Amino acid sequence: MTAPPKDPREQEIEEASLEVEREIEELGDPEGGPSLPSTTLAAQATVSAPGEIPRRFLGAGSRTREILILSWPVMLSQVLISAAGLIDRAMVGRLGGEDSAVPLAAVGFATQFFFLIQSTLFAVGLACVALMARAIGAGDPARARGIMAASLEVALVTAVVFTVLMWLGGPWALTWLGATPEVTAAAVPYLNLILGSSVLMAVALLAESALRANRNMRTPLAVAIFVTVSKLGVNWLLIFGNWGFPRLELVGAGLATVVSQVVAVALLLVFIAKAHRDSPVALRWRDWKGARTFRGEIVRIAIPSIAERLVMNGAMLIYFWVLGHYYGTVAVAAYTVGVALLSFSWIPGTGYAQSCATLIGQNLGAGKPREAVRIGWRSAGLALGTSVILGVVFAVNRTPLAELFTDDPVVVDALGPFMLTLALAQPFLQLHFTLGGAHRGAGDTWTPLVAATVGNWLFRVPLALACAIWWETSVVWIWVAIVFDHVSRAAWLTISFARQRWLYRLETP
Repeated sequence: MTAPPKDPREQEIEEASLEVEREIEELGDPEGGPSLPSTTLAAQATVSAPGEIPRRFLGAGSRTREILILSWPVMLSQVLISAAGLIDRAMVGRLGGEDSAVPLAAVGFATQFFFLIQSTLFAVGLACVALMARAIGAGDPARARGIMAASLEVALVTAVVFTVLMWLGGPWALTWLGATPEVTAAAVPYLNLILGSSVLMAVALLAESALRANRNMRTPLAVAIFVTVSKLGVNWLLIFGNWGFPRLELVGAGLATVVSQVVAVALLLVFIAKAHRDSPVALRWRDWKGARTFRGEIVRIAIPSIAERLVMNGAMLIYFWVLGHYYGTVAVAAYTVGVALLSFSWIPGTGYAQSCATLIGQNLGAGKPREAVRIGWRSAGLALGTSVILGVVFAVNRTPLAELFTDDPVVVDALGPFMLTLALAQPFLQLHFTLGGAHRGAGDTWTPLVAATVGNWLFRVPLALACAIWWETSVVWIWVAIVFDHVSRAAWLTISFARQRWLYRLETP
């Protein structure tokens, strides 16, 4: 008897699986990750002609080369953003002299609310990248522009709603989280200013997402340079009252954030206005007419990502509640500085996630699922390799780095165990960053939501509450709870990516 013909989709998945197996044989264990590109090139140099770049890794058409070309501008942008955050913390940390815990804690508490808005806007941006990349891969720039317009509308509404809610509930929430009256008084004016910048941030973030969906990573990098310079320059003028400006301290830091967002929006709008009329990002008034066609699709994909951000931020607020109520202002200050320092080691995963989402979206739009799978594994391997090196650097140098950002010896002592714990979590964090980007690039925003729920609400929050309330442990064990969060999320996303159900989460337009 003749076997019944296979469903075309099943056949394509089987072919993709075979390709993945061959790719794994070439790469080794994808969870273990390949060597760093520099290490691989050094090994190949013994068999390559002098000056010849091994074509398998960095030659024309190489996946690694393509990933790195798209990743490095994102990484450099993140370096600038992280550096600005660190210098911002260093400036704030100098306000209190040897008692810098209060201003640092105020920034830490206020930043949690700002991160909630920022992360929901990131969710809309990820939906924009997934849908625009598909449209671009399918050769439909008009559809891409309509998606861009719809994404901007959704982002602006989201920013306004969250900003109003946080303006109304911010002081109460700070008190509930355990902020002392002194910390609350310092945090509220700063919080109001950074919340006010969120509408500008919505425009800037969505414009950057559209550019990245079109493989333009360098324009956001150029914008990041100008934003960083303006943020730190206004910081220096207004925090300390230099060059005859008033000394506004934390209020000055908040005003600097608003100014930097104005700069970002102005530069991005100029670029979009000058784009060629046939470009996928050349948004014009006529494109807004078709935006309503895509609003529902944007919302459908963004809602799980927004829910993921709410899940994570809700867990973070509980985590802060534990720190504030059971371990005090010093622990909150240590967390604030430590996260800013370790944000540098998260940069590879962020860069690979962005490039991975773009490449996977465009390849799926072009009808190339096998290439999408290969790009995901290669990106994960690169992220793992680079994260190990960065984690070691931050673990070894944790005390000298802490001393750069605060004069308070109590905060420095508290930072050491925290930074060591998060350094150990880096490989897992980088892996779930990258594979989360791979899923989102395919339009699968549900799997990262489930992974975040498992990591935060089955591990981080219950363990932190148990350590603080029932076991009454030192704060070190509160830091250890973070490791369990990242390990579980990495495991969930790796298994999901290997099963490949994400390949057909969206139908190609």
